[in-house]
Amino acid sequence: MTEPHIDVAALAKLARLDVSPEELSRLEKEIPKILAFVETIQTVSGEVTPEIPEVRNVMREDVDPHESGIHTEVLLAAAPASEDGHLVVKKVLHK
Repeated sequence: MTEPHIDVAALAKLARLDVSPEELSRLEKEIPKILAFVETIQTVSGEVTPEIPEVRNVMREDVDPHESGIHTEVLLAAAPASEDGHLVVKKVLHK
């Protein structure tokens, strides 16, 4: 296969990149090799079966759950302000 000529200066201009003359000459040699490598990759079969990891439940059982509201009084007593069993906080969102 013959290497295609790629106008790197035009590509750089389209991409709005400043490329020095040294970089242009290096890229003119490297880009065809990169494209050839991409062609090689595209010919590879994609028939690979992915490994499926073992699925298991990682959640633990609640062996000693507390009753709902058992800590409410302690939390309200520790809060700076409370009213009718609720915490009082400064309004941070406005309509």
